[in-house]
Amino acid sequence: MVSSMTGYGRGEALKENISVVVELRSVNHRYFEFSSRVPRGYAFLEDKLKTFCQQRITRGKVDLFLTLDVSASDNVVIEINHSLASGYVNAIKELSETYEINDGLSAINLSRFPDLFTVKSQAIDEDIVWSVVEEATSVALDGFAAMRAKEGKKLYDDVKSRVETILEKVAFVEERSPETVKAYREKLETRIREMLADATVDEGRLLTETAIFADKVAVAEETVRLRSHIKQLMELLESDIAVGRKLDFIVQEMNREANTIGSKAQDIEIAHTVVDIKAEIEKIREQIQNIE
Repeated sequence: MVSSMTGYGRGEALKENISVVVELRSVNHRYFEFSSRVPRGYAFLEDKLKTFCQQRITRGKVDLFLTLDVSASDNVVIEINHSLASGYVNAIKELSETYEINDGLSAINLSRFPDLFTVKSQAIDEDIVWSVVEEATSVALDGFAAMRAKEGKKLYDDVKSRVETILEKVAFVEERSPETVKAYREKLETRIREMLADATVDEGRLLTETAIFADKVAVAEETVRLRSHIKQLMELLESDIAVGRKLDFIVQEMNREANTIGSKAQDIEIAHTVVDIKAEIEKIREQIQNIE
C-alpha cells in the first residue's frame, strides 16, 4: 500500500551512559532531501544518519533533530599540572624556612591555587555513540513509517473513490456515444426530407454522412485507453514500492484522453460528463502529490 510523504516519528535510546532522542519530520518533495541537526562535536553522525534514513525513505523533505546527552561523570577528565604544583610546594617551603613560619601545607590548601587543575572532556568512542543513535533512529523511523502508511491509506481510499466515479462517467460516455450517432442520422434524414419535400432520400448518401459523423465523434479508443490507465493507476496504488512519480505520469495520460474525448463531444450531456471526469482527475492529481 502507498505511503504519504508527510510523517513524524520519535525514538529514544540509552546505552553506555549515552542518552539519545531522535525526531523525524517530513513534507512533500519531488525527490529525497535530507537535513539533520546534531549537537556540536558530532558532525560525523550526519552522513551516517542520511544513509540510514535513505534506506527506508524514498521521497520527501526530511528533517531530523538529534538530542544527545553524555553522563558528565564518565565524560570528564581532571588533569593535574604537576610542574606547577611542584613549583607551588617549593615556593611555600622556601617561604616557610626563610621567615620561620609554620607552612601548614596540605593538599586542600594547595588545590586552591589557580591553574593547578585542568578539566577536559574525555574522547567518546564514535562507534558506541553511533550504535545508540542508530537504535533511537530506528525506533523513530518505525513510528514515522507507521504514520506515513496511515496517511497513505487515506489517500488511497480517496483516490479509489474518485476512480470509481470516473469509471461510472466513462460508462455513461460509452453508452451515450452511439446514441448521438443515431440522433444525428435521424436529424439529418429529417432535414433532407424537408429540403427535398417528398422526394426519395438517397440512402447511400445518408449512410456516408452518418459514417463520417460517427468516425468524427467516436471515442471508443480513448475510453479504452482511459480505462487501461485507471487500471494501471490502481495496481500501482496497491503495490509496496514508491510510485509517486509514476502515478504523476499516468494521471497526465488520463487527462490527455479526457481532453480528446471532450474535443470530440458533439453532445451536451457528454460534454458535461467530460468536465466532471476532468475535475475528478485533477483532484486525483492533487492527492498523488502527497504520495511517496
